[in-house]
Amino acid sequence: METINYPKFTPEMKKTHKILIPNMAPVQFRILAAVMEREGYTCELLENCGSQVSELGLKYVHNDTCYPALLVIGQFLDALASGKYDLDHTALIITQTGGGCRASNYIHLLRKALVKAGYPQVPVVSLNFSGLEKDSGFPMSVSLLRRLLAVIYYGDLLVALRAQTEPYEVRKGDAERLQEKWLDAICGWIRQDKGWSNREMKAAMPDIAREFAAIPVRRVPKVKVGVVGEIYVKYSPLGNNDLERFLRSQDCEVNLPGLMGFVQYCAYNPSETARLYGGTFLEKHVSDLALKYIEGMESVVIQVLKDNGFHAPLPFRELIKLTDGVISTGDKMGEGWLLTAEMIELVRAGYENIVCAQPFGCLPNHICGKGMINKIRELYPQANITPIDYDPSATRVNQENRIKLMLAVARERLAEQETQQRPAPRRTAAERPAPERLGRRAKAVV
Repeated sequence: METINYPKFTPEMKKTHKILIPNMAPVQFRILAAVMEREGYTCELLENCGSQVSELGLKYVHNDTCYPALLVIGQFLDALASGKYDLDHTALIITQTGGGCRASNYIHLLRKALVKAGYPQVPVVSLNFSGLEKDSGFPMSVSLLRRLLAVIYYGDLLVALRAQTEPYEVRKGDAERLQEKWLDAICGWIRQDKGWSNREMKAAMPDIAREFAAIPVRRVPKVKVGVVGEIYVKYSPLGNNDLERFLRSQDCEVNLPGLMGFVQYCAYNPSETARLYGGTFLEKHVSDLALKYIEGMESVVIQVLKDNGFHAPLPFRELIKLTDGVISTGDKMGEGWLLTAEMIELVRAGYENIVCAQPFGCLPNHICGKGMINKIRELYPQANITPIDYDPSATRVNQENRIKLMLAVARERLAEQETQQRPAPRRTAAERPAPERLGRRAKAVV
């Protein structure tokens, strides 16, 4: 069998190549692009979408591969075929979790697809924290890691603030415009090597939240919907057919748990593996160091949201406790126990209407998401959870109709709650029963 030597992204390519970034989490990844630009890379966040993306993925990737792989690879191939880029000076970047999920193999599938599609000269960069692809030409330093964490802190905060403001705003578009304003500002800071230290973030975040809190709003009861699922289809508008936009069009408030939760989950799992199955003292406690650093800023984000009247997520340590008696923390393929814990957190926080977005062939999601629904309903009867499969063969109309059925139940429950909470109307004297009127007259006489 012939061995193919795929091109590597070398340090010299930093000056000659443009790196294309797949658009998974639009807000967070926009700041990620600014981080890479600060590091001296030329990059572009891809915005291309449409049916041709999944068709290209199906053409060059085995159709038994999960849907996110088809879309990510299809989006890359569609961009390369657009004629916008110098193919001899273009590179691609893709993340690798390093776990048991098939996402760790995307990079190999992508390289094979590039050769088949006629782009063998295009190198692929691996962005990972697990030691994979050590010679990728994209070294991971401590300062770069801190900047990447800042990306997620800022992005999660902006997503949460807009989501909790936009459904109630008096002037339509205020929250979106403010999010754009702060995205531009944050990206500008990052490019100037500012705004990413703990001190600077602690100073900036309250200002951001206060501006969102100052937007004129009319707080009326609305259906609250949480979105969980496989990380790509959970966040990517391309992967979930613009689910957030659809839910907003249905007059819902949407809660999309932050990307930082997944980062903490990935940091927590190695030590949990050592504790469950055996390991050295260092292996059992190495995650604590990473989590303690993350928790320092996590507490700031939570407090900033609370201080300005917004709902704040649970600290990660509290999220872990929600799995007790429900699912083992040893269940960590894909999104694993985190998926179940996020559903429980959402239900407890009043976002009991949940869309569980899952790729059709994603076994971890079917077990930890769809497979846990009955258990969650047993513990929390108010839970109204609908699993939605995302796949090239699944139609958008069918997906949205299933969500509309869930929302119909949610609206009925909301109407019942409003009726129960509404005070009984005061009756006029003429409407009171005769004995009641007589009783009051007698008291007046006395």
